[in-house]
Amino acid sequence: MKNTPSDYFWLNLSLLFIGTSGALGKWIDLPPELTIFWRSILAIPFLILFLWATKQSIKTSFQWNTSIVLAGILMGTHWVTYFYSLQWSNVAVGMLSLFTFPVITAFLEPLFFKTKFNKKHIFLGGLTLLGIYFLVPSFELAKTNGPAIALGVFSALCYAVRNILLKKASASNNGSQQMLAQVVIIAFCFSPFLSENAIAISLPFWTALVFLALFTTVIGHSLFLYSLSRFSVTSASIIASVQPLYGILIAYIFLNEIPHWGVYVGGTLIVGAVLVESLSNEKD
Repeated sequence: MKNTPSDYFWLNLSLLFIGTSGALGKWIDLPPELTIFWRSILAIPFLILFLWATKQSIKTSFQWNTSIVLAGILMGTHWVTYFYSLQWSNVAVGMLSLFTFPVITAFLEPLFFKTKFNKKHIFLGGLTLLGIYFLVPSFELAKTNGPAIALGVFSALCYAVRNILLKKASASNNGSQQMLAQVVIIAFCFSPFLSENAIAISLPFWTALVFLALFTTVIGHSLFLYSLSRFSVTSASIIASVQPLYGILIAYIFLNEIPHWGVYVGGTLIVGAVLVESLSNEKD
């Protein structure tokens, strides 16, 4: 499929919003299970309102099949393991562990869709992972918690499989419909973790949870699921590697954080891999 400039715009906009997840997940001082429950519950009315306003079927979101249910469970598992990886280490370790998912996707997508392995995708996935390594200044294997890295990689596996499962559904259901189904499933799965103090949350954390629900989850993930109907899962995953660069750019603009030398090396590798993948899509 030959992609249009608007396809790349919506995919990159989704990555910009999804990129806020790591910082928010690290900053919100709540058990990850509680964060994910409220993130999902708060996202539900936003998604219903959007579907109603755009005259799209809300009922379709509740016509679940095995793939949708499994995708919801995998998404919830991805979120909770990623947040624990962040809490047990730091954003740098969590980021590097999570962004193994383009490589994982490059290996798994051919198995699910019974296509040939694409050596170019595997190479580009590895190149983006190397780029992420240069982006994170505090990643030292000897000083990090092994379980945090294992959780991050497991989170990446869950995310990769979830994206592949929803690729087939993207032709019949749009991203918002798929996302509504998933957050309902996730909220149900994490409801047993509620306690008497589940609503005793300070105003700053409530504000962050609403932002996480509306911008990161509703807008970011819905747009990413829409993009899966326009790209292969592996292509979207490789292009998604620019996500950390958006975070660094935002930190530079709003927090005056000066990038270290590794950002320029890693950014060059990532942008190079994304450009190669994008140009390849144009030729297909």
